[in-house]
Amino acid sequence: MYRGREGQWAFYLHRISGLGILVFLMLHVANISSAMWGPEVSNALMKFYHQPVFQVGLLLLIAGVLYHGFNGLRVILMDFTSWGVRYQRQLWYGVWVLFVVFYLPFLIKIGGGILGGGHGD
Repeated sequence: MYRGREGQWAFYLHRISGLGILVFLMLHVANISSAMWGPEVSNALMKFYHQPVFQVGLLLLIAGVLYHGFNGLRVILMDFTSWGVRYQRQLWYGVWVLFVVFYLPFLIKIGGGILGGGHGD
């Protein structure tokens, strides 16, 4: 299952997406805690986070959350069913189908806002 094929890639991407989500959560907590220094600091930080580079980061965060969630369901099926490991390869491709279906609206909305110069609002 882990010989450089689908299982190995699923493992690596699951770990990377989990670390990305962790980094976001730490930034999010820091951003929320900036409110204790007053609305000026908090508002300045929010304005800073609306730059296009952070909008790309938002797209990456959404991708990470979607992949991590769908692959987590795949892992649950592998752990708690008698057939999960046997069909782990097909399940991984199913993860990608679900990922694309759910990610495309975000990509269109936020990506269009980035390319169009707006904020995707």
